[in-house]
Amino acid sequence: MAKDDKKNAWKEFFWNPRTREFCGRTASSWGLILLFYLAFYIFLAGLFALTMYVMLQTLDDHRPTYQDRLSTPGMMIRPKGEQLEIVYTMEYTETWERYVQALNNFLSPYNDSVQAQKNYECKPDQYFIQEDSGSLKNFPKRSCQFKRSILEDCSGITDRYYGYDEGKPCIFIKLNRVIGLLPARDGQPPYVTCGAKKYKVGTDEWADDSDKLGELVYFPPNGTFNLMYYPYYGKKAQVNYSQPLVAIKFLNITMNEDVNVECRINANNIPEGSERDKFAGRISFKLRINSRD
Repeated sequence: MAKDDKKNAWKEFFWNPRTREFCGRTASSWGLILLFYLAFYIFLAGLFALTMYVMLQTLDDHRPTYQDRLSTPGMMIRPKGEQLEIVYTMEYTETWERYVQALNNFLSPYNDSVQAQKNYECKPDQYFIQEDSGSLKNFPKRSCQFKRSILEDCSGITDRYYGYDEGKPCIFIKLNRVIGLLPARDGQPPYVTCGAKKYKVGTDEWADDSDKLGELVYFPPNGTFNLMYYPYYGKKAQVNYSQPLVAIKFLNITMNEDVNVECRINANNIPEGSERDKFAGRISFKLRINSRD
């Protein structure tokens, strides 16, 4: 009997034919609740849409409204290799042809014909400023030509193997893009220098590979980033922008030895990178060229 009463009570809770209530509420009560929640969620959706609309009105499609810019831009090399290690054997083509192919792909947008077609021949050694005229936006902005022939022996034009087959490889340095960056003061362009990286060999002892590094040659001369490639206005504003490059050719590096190299950006208004960020204003990599001779 008790089980039947409990069963009937549950049935009556779900549907009471006398009061015509479903789960303890009449149809009008359920209707009011559903109407309340419908209005409530419509209000929330409208508030969210209004908030997004107001926020989007503050944004510029071509330039970030707020920019937490690093004081020291990062650097990167090409080819990168695995974990910034470039290791190959001169006599075995298959060990270095991937680096050559990577450089061919990387430099193809810098072909002289492509640059002449897409970009503008700027006046060197000065910033290429392209201001807007009040509310009239100057878009798209022009970009300066960076022809791969500037890289001379490392251009891949006169030497299609970039020196890798001779044990005199070319490594390319690029500075990360930063919108609005003016990387020099008093007309002195930033430049790259490379040297042996110091590493710890004991508790308080440090060493480097200066005796293994050999002679370096920079392209363009002095490893400079010409001022005409700055400032950078952003991917949408400067659709054809070509990052300037510096190539370093290692002429007589010690064979069959690990050589730790560090390259830095030098400019009179860019502070040196922090020890906590190994890519801020510098890049370190290992180069090892093996030879059977």
